[in-house]
Amino acid sequence: MSDNLPVTLTPVASTARAKSDATVVGAVDRARAALVEEVDEGDVGDHLGALVEGDRVATHLFACTRAGYLGWRWSVTVARASRQKSVTVDEIVLIPGDEAIVAPPWVPYKERIKPGDLSPGDLLPVEEDDERLVPTYAVGEDEGLSEDDVAQVHSVAFELGIGRVRTLSLEGREQAAQRWYDGLGGPDSPLAQAAPEPCRTCGFLIRVAGSLSESFGVCANGNANDDGRVVSFDHGCGAHSEVTLQKRHLPKALPQHALDDWDDEFDPL
Repeated sequence: MSDNLPVTLTPVASTARAKSDATVVGAVDRARAALVEEVDEGDVGDHLGALVEGDRVATHLFACTRAGYLGWRWSVTVARASRQKSVTVDEIVLIPGDEAIVAPPWVPYKERIKPGDLSPGDLLPVEEDDERLVPTYAVGEDEGLSEDDVAQVHSVAFELGIGRVRTLSLEGREQAAQRWYDGLGGPDSPLAQAAPEPCRTCGFLIRVAGSLSESFGVCANGNANDDGRVVSFDHGCGAHSEVTLQKRHLPKALPQHALDDWDDEFDPL
């Protein structure tokens, strides 16, 4: 084993369906010879073991000594046809081992975008089947309206043809509420944990409308960190409207100004 490759010998593996074939498992020299035909011999390290892939099919693993590929392995798959004594090479690839440095898993761009990432002029398209949105005429179905009321909503929306094309669905509202509650405007933020009183009793709180009005509001205190942001009723900060200083904490009053009536040019005698 090479000293600069901290890899573990991979033993021969066998399964209930695939039987170990001594010929393909023992074809180490054949696999190495095929490998050095494709890559520099100096990039090939010790044989790390073999994996049985199927009947008369095995993959030989060799340490990769190429600079920058610490922990990677050369994979050479060999096979033997039925009733044949010779072994053929199926494929040669470079694969990462447990110690290899690989790129992180791919995350779609919509899941990577965070608040504040959009610049002026940037567009963020919304998919037609976005579960967070429903046609405006269908919103009544989520509000517990009767069938007659829903039909009337549909009719009026069709005749007027004004307003928003789509509005938040039930799933969209739930996702927004959960995101706000778990965020910096929720009860678990460090600012809220140290607050003397919750936002529900603050005079600077403006309640939002709709189904979220019983849980969230917008802070209207220009001196607070959350000014203009959505906060939960059990959020809080040190800028609560009812926070007052005790008398002993108030600044001491300044003494009366002393009037200096002395005038060098005035001599009463």
